[in-house]
Formats: sequence, C-alpha cells, structure tokens
Amino acid sequence: WKIKMLTDNIGIFTERGGTIAFLLSEEGIVVVDSQFPDQSKHLIDELKKRSEKPVRLLINTHHHGDHSGGNIAFKGLAENVLAHTNSRINQENSAKQNKSEDKQLYPDLTYNYTWARTFGKEKVRIHYFGPGHTNGDSFIHFEQANIVHCGDLVFNRRHPYVDRTAGANIKSWINVLDEALNKFDSKTIFVYGHAAAGYEVTGNADDLKAFRDYLGNVLKFVEGEIKTGKTKEEILKATAIPGAEQWKGDGIQRPLTAAWEELTTK
Repeated sequence: WKIKMLTDNIGIFTERGGTIAFLLSEEGIVVVDSQFPDQSKHLIDELKKRSEKPVRLLINTHHHGDHSGGNIAFKGLAENVLAHTNSRINQENSAKQNKSEDKQLYPDLTYNYTWARTFGKEKVRIHYFGPGHTNGDSFIHFEQANIVHCGDLVFNRRHPYVDRTAGANIKSWINVLDEALNKFDSKTIFVYGHAAAGYEVTGNADDLKAFRDYLGNVLKFVEGEIKTGKTKEEILKATAIPGAEQWKGDGIQRPLTAAWEELTTK
C-alpha cells in the first residue's frame, strides 16, 4: 500500500479499491472511504504511527463495497460514520442482497444536501449535487486546504461503473460535475476514486471537465447509434467513444449499456 501526503496533515492511501483520504487534525482524525477490511487495518496502523488522536469521523463517498467494505474495521474506533441518506439505504439494500449484513458498519449520521463540521483548523464540508455514479455520491471538501474527494464521481481516464440499480444517471452526472466545477476552483486539488493505469488519482479541474465531456460523448454516441437503428448488441461492440480517445481499455460496455438503458427506458 502507498501513502502520499498532499499537505502537512491531509493524505491519500491507495491499495485495493477506491482511493482513501485522511485528515490528521489536532482534534482527531477524519477518514474518507475505507476500501476493504484488510486495507482499513493497514490504514489504521499507518494512522496510529502518525497521530495519537482518535478517529472522530469516517465518511463514505458512497455505498460500494470497495469504498465502505472496510468500515467494519473502524467499529469501536470511529466515533461517527457519515454518508448521504441514499448511500446508507443503498448499503443496507446491497448487504441484504449479498447476505453480508454482519460485515457492515452503517453510517450513524446522514445528510441530504450539505453538512459541515470543523476539526482543528480544517473545515470539512460535504456536498450532494444529485444522482451520478449512484444516487448517493458525496463530494468532501477540506475547505482550508482546498482539497476535494470526488469518490467515484470521477474516474480519471477509466471507463466508469454506472450503478443504475442504485439510481445512477449519466445525464444527471454531467450536471453534478458542472455543479462541482462551479463550486470549486482552478486551485482545488481533486482526489478520484479510481484512475486508469498511468494516470493519477489526484488532479485538477481539467480532469473533471475531461470526464464530464467523456460522459457527454458517451450519451451522444449511443443516441446517434440508436437513431441509425443499431441494436444494443451492435452498440456494445464499440471499442472507443468518439471524442474520448483518452479512455481506453476494457470496461467500455458498462457506460454503453447504462447509456443505452437510460436512452431507451421511458
């Protein structure tokens, strides 16, 4: 696993699953996302080396297992767990379906539009701008440092997973990214849930614009193909999205399928 400090007291942890961010404040530790139990144990060991303070808050950007599966490692350790209301509902539904309810630690705090709390000198503000990758994705803004964790609202040069069973919507996702671009600025450092090989899990507003444009190109391409009478099977044979040449590799069927469903479901 790897730890990279972005400032003196904010860092990211990468191993397996969605990128984790953490804040080491004089009032305690804030963690964003938890990957899986083994990864969270590694993270907790690393945090203990760096701070004797308690874990005040664990935040989930959304409910997917590679972001919340490690929550259980924080049981009895994190004072609170926080996520968007829909994220908690989705986590409960997934756990019931997968019969993994005993492996969950659910948020005890939820919010609907925005939530904020100060930890030491840092203010943590959380924003919900609507459905995107799921219907419960949060942006977590460390305001003083101007660092924003995007969760899976940004896949950096990687074809995204679009979880329609949990309320994902590509058209809305484009609006969500526009909202983020309006809210944050050119100096903001963004942290992404996932990146393609050779790309970073941190970056700037240009990456958000590129991913927003990619999503627009996915919809445009699939809509055009539907209009020419192509079947779903034919559309799924595409190996690239016109206008989004930086997005390569496998996984292209996921956004194509989601776009097809979105455009053909009344």
